[in-house]
Amino acid sequence: MPLGERHSGDKSESRYCGVETDFDDDMPNLLSLNIHGGFDFVVATLMDPNYRPSLVDECTSRSTALPFAGSDLVLTPSQWSSHVVGKVSSWIDLDSEDETLRKDSEIALKQEIAWASHLSLQACLLPTPNRTSCANYAKCLNQILQNLASMQLWLRIPLEKSEDDTNSKNPDFMVDRQIDSWEMWNSFRLLCEHHNQLSVALDIQSSLPSASSVARWFGEPVRAGIINTNSFLTNARGYPCLSKRHQRLTTAFFNHSIQIVISGQPVHNAVGASGSRADNNVKDGLKHPLKAYLDYVAYLYQSMDPLPEQERFELGYRDYLQSPLQPLMDNLEAQTYETFEKDTVKYSQYQRAVAKALVDRVPDENASTVTTVLMVVGAGRGPLVRASLQAAEETERKLKIYAVEKNPNAVVTLHSLVKLEGWEKTVTIVSSDMRNWDAPEKADILVSELLGSFGDNELSPECLDGAQRFLKEDGISIPSSYTSFIQPVTACKLYNDIKSHKDLVHFETPYVVKLHRVARLAPTQPVFTFTHPEFSTKASNQRYKKLRFDIQSDTGSSLIHGFGGYFDAILYKDVHLGIEPSTATPNMFSWFPIFFPLRTPICIQPGTPLEVHFWRCSGSTKVWYEWCVASPTASPMHNTNGRSYWVGL
Repeated sequence: MPLGERHSGDKSESRYCGVETDFDDDMPNLLSLNIHGGFDFVVATLMDPNYRPSLVDECTSRSTALPFAGSDLVLTPSQWSSHVVGKVSSWIDLDSEDETLRKDSEIALKQEIAWASHLSLQACLLPTPNRTSCANYAKCLNQILQNLASMQLWLRIPLEKSEDDTNSKNPDFMVDRQIDSWEMWNSFRLLCEHHNQLSVALDIQSSLPSASSVARWFGEPVRAGIINTNSFLTNARGYPCLSKRHQRLTTAFFNHSIQIVISGQPVHNAVGASGSRADNNVKDGLKHPLKAYLDYVAYLYQSMDPLPEQERFELGYRDYLQSPLQPLMDNLEAQTYETFEKDTVKYSQYQRAVAKALVDRVPDENASTVTTVLMVVGAGRGPLVRASLQAAEETERKLKIYAVEKNPNAVVTLHSLVKLEGWEKTVTIVSSDMRNWDAPEKADILVSELLGSFGDNELSPECLDGAQRFLKEDGISIPSSYTSFIQPVTACKLYNDIKSHKDLVHFETPYVVKLHRVARLAPTQPVFTFTHPEFSTKASNQRYKKLRFDIQSDTGSSLIHGFGGYFDAILYKDVHLGIEPSTATPNMFSWFPIFFPLRTPICIQPGTPLEVHFWRCSGSTKVWYEWCVASPTASPMHNTNGRSYWVGL
């Protein structure tokens, strides 16, 4: 039974809570007890823990079934796939020095995963790798992954990292390397070539690493958080509860579709708990022994704020790679226009900017006599025209508008809108590319919405340079400037999605994407800035920037899959809009971030700076970006001469 519902139609996987169980050869009874106890699935050992392949007589093995927890027929196919996560035997050690144990482990691992696959289980939990060496484990698992249908393999990793200050005074500090379980995971996944069916189940300990160290994991393919009953505290009534830090972690798991699994024996006096789920969680008059823990997890889920409307809109776009628009080469479709036009926050900011510009341009005493010439370049279907007219009405200024649009289909809509609203005396529609139009007069104010996710990536500088010739020398451009920003991120899902194309082009293409399952490893830094109007004759739209990022020292080692890109724009004076995380305009959805991938992820150690180089290049027919990492290890130059990605002029 799901933990709760944050909004209508909530389909998040994190609504479902599981329980780790011991081996039981009566699977129907095991499943029934736990499902009736309120859990949604069991993490169940599939093989008798006493089984060892080396102890089975070769002749007997041909006529005897393996000691699995019952036949595939004891549960229906939907019960196996929906309510059971397999658990590989914990005794398995594929990197043991004991040759017999190692060989037994290899055989048993293949047998158990083959059985789990036969049952069509959605996932199977694997034992934690050996700290000192995991090469043979990874080799055997990699062989299995090459032929595995669709099942996910959850590698059990303890969430732990020793902190610098706890070891710095330890005389054995130089001998005993610090513990960081992320490095264990990273070694394993590198050996398995970032396979997209290999993911993580984090074992949550009673003490947690630093917040920045924990944050790394949200860019990794974490599927489950296993919380042992020993990690729970006891409240005044004797019921289990979690520390504030554990509560924040659990809530973050919920927000990233990571499922909670409760493990261990009850260690609190409260055997059951009353609550919304209690009436349905009784079997034979007995409550589930872990019911109090389950109720507490459900309480945390139900205590979260409902998802805001904007986030509900964005759910389907999370971590979904989209190619950026080619605004000059392609004409937008009606559906794209409609999506952008629904962003009322963006247009209210434009209206504020135009209103301030009008007041600055025309003093109150001249308001009734002076008409301001305003040109909307790239008018689309008219939202900026409407915002400008509303600003004029608000400030009681007279306005004459030229609406310039190159898309002939949008021009049809513009004509219809002008006629419908009765704007014929105020608005003149011009069906032309702004770079080629000869304006009959010069403008006081030039308004455009040519910004892309990276600010200049949809050719706003080139377009406004072309349109600037019909702006008065003291004229105002809205926006007046914009700056792009980047930051290094861990983004395992995005990397795997790009890798699946098996070509260079996709690794050298920036993607528009709603970043969600990512770890932001350092604060953003500014890259390129453009200012309008730009009257300098020597001005160039080509740019180059070298950046140095310092990863917080207590984060630990991290893997960088690429860079998240954002922008911030000053529309006019103190009116801005943007998506740079620290200053992002609330409730605006016209732009998602941009993602610049790295062909080979870069592993960075604590205290080691990251040096990154970015170029904005231009030719006679196109504009493109090139990027690379220079330190701590050099990456190849990405997108040389715009060979994989460019924006056509």
